[in-house]
Amino acid sequence: MARNVKDMLAEANSSVPRMAPSEAAEKMRSGDVLVVDVRDPTEVQQSGKLKGAVNVSRGMLEFRADPDSQYHNPEFRKDRTILLHCASGGRSALAGKTLQDMGYTAVFNIGGFKDLTEAGIDTEPA
Repeated sequence: MARNVKDMLAEANSSVPRMAPSEAAEKMRSGDVLVVDVRDPTEVQQSGKLKGAVNVSRGMLEFRADPDSQYHNPEFRKDRTILLHCASGGRSALAGKTLQDMGYTAVFNIGGFKDLTEAGIDTEPA
C-alpha cells in the first residue's frame, strides 16, 4: 500500500523523540552534540542558523551521514548525539527517522528554528 506524507510524519514522530527548546539549549551547552539544520540553504541565508549548527539540506542528509559516501561529513558520528531542526519540525522528524534507519541511535527532533531562537539559543549568519 502506498504511503502519504501524513503517514510518514506519524511514523517519524512516533520514532524520533522530540526535545523541548529549553532542553536542547542545555544539551548544546553541556556536551558533544551535532546540531543539524535540515532547512534548504536559501532559508538559512535569509534567517541565519543556530550558532555552531551544520546546515545539511534534507536532500543531502543520507550522503553527508553515510561514512562510505564521497560526500560524508565527518561531523556525523554514530556515537554522537544529533539534534535536528528545520522551520517547524516536520522535515527534522523525517530526517531523524532516516538517520535512525541508517544506524544512528541518539537522534532528537528539536523542532522549528523560530521556537529555538525564541528560547534564547544564539544564532549566527549562514
